[in-house]
Amino acid sequence: MPTGRPMAPLELSADETSQLQSLAGSRTLPHSIVQRAQIVLACAAGDTNTAVAKQFGVRGSTVGKWRQRYLDLGIEGLHDELRPGRPRTYEDDKVAEVINRALQTKPTDGSTQWSARTLAAATGISKTTVHRWLQTFSVQPHRQKHFKLSTDPFFVEKVRDIVGLYLNPPDKAMVLCVDEKTQIQALDRTQPLLPMGLGYVEGVTHDYIRHGTTTLFAALDVATGEVITQCKPRHRHQEFLGFLRQIETSVPEHLDVHLIVDNYCTHKHAKVRAWLAQRPRFHVHYTPTYASWLNQVERWFGIITQRAIRRGSFSSVKELIAKIEQFVAAYNKTKAPFNWTATADSILEKLQRLCSQISGTGH
Repeated sequence: MPTGRPMAPLELSADETSQLQSLAGSRTLPHSIVQRAQIVLACAAGDTNTAVAKQFGVRGSTVGKWRQRYLDLGIEGLHDELRPGRPRTYEDDKVAEVINRALQTKPTDGSTQWSARTLAAATGISKTTVHRWLQTFSVQPHRQKHFKLSTDPFFVEKVRDIVGLYLNPPDKAMVLCVDEKTQIQALDRTQPLLPMGLGYVEGVTHDYIRHGTTTLFAALDVATGEVITQCKPRHRHQEFLGFLRQIETSVPEHLDVHLIVDNYCTHKHAKVRAWLAQRPRFHVHYTPTYASWLNQVERWFGIITQRAIRRGSFSSVKELIAKIEQFVAAYNKTKAPFNWTATADSILEKLQRLCSQISGTGH
């Protein structure tokens, strides 16, 4: 026979269940609200306070508290009660005025954006308070997010084509994302690096000596994450043809080859087209104009730049190439494909929202 205080029955209507599920699955609400909604849903499913407490890693008294609060006050009971303290100095209207000023106006001194200090001086409110309000509403006047819309008339068709290769690759074929990273500089710092230590970061001189450049051609296998690379002194169609020949020898003869490339003139040169026309197993898919983000090899270029190139110091181009080849060899031993999840429809919907925002700016 069960012992202890009997639990108050908790039954939810369909509307209440829907509201609680919305709170429990939110990624923007505070974790406390999300967890309380999850606790109430678990209680409504018939679990005991002890079982629910074990599931969420809280005390049984905590589960009982939010069960009873929901029974007494409903959804509003999941929020914290008002606590005693000093009354508010500024009402909501004043907060909204400052936030709208940051969003919709520019400073009169010619600055391009507001700061917490300039907003405080213009409104007569302390800098600390203004800064807290900006943080609360995630308003960041000092930051920018860059974008570029494609002007390709066949943008939709190309997006669906390339995303289709990522999500549903063809049978008996290899999908390769191909591009080149040009003008990689062999930079030699004028003074030795200061090693990183406890409490301070690595030190590097701001000036350097240039010893030349190289171009890195790369082909990323979408299925396995393996990378085929080749370093060349230039990036003309002759070098690109040489890299295509390397791809041809690297891919088994029984597999078709689908190449995802951008619209750089080297990739569309007459001799390149003629070479591809003589090899029916090669199929080329061009990314839309200004949409190189569709090419997964660009993400890999970011990885090698961050890990092996940007912070390196090279006394010659030969040393730079050796470092690149060393990194590629190690990378291919632990290779893993990128997990592409975006569908063509989700990409187009996101661009439609962006276009809707732009259309209201007056540009």
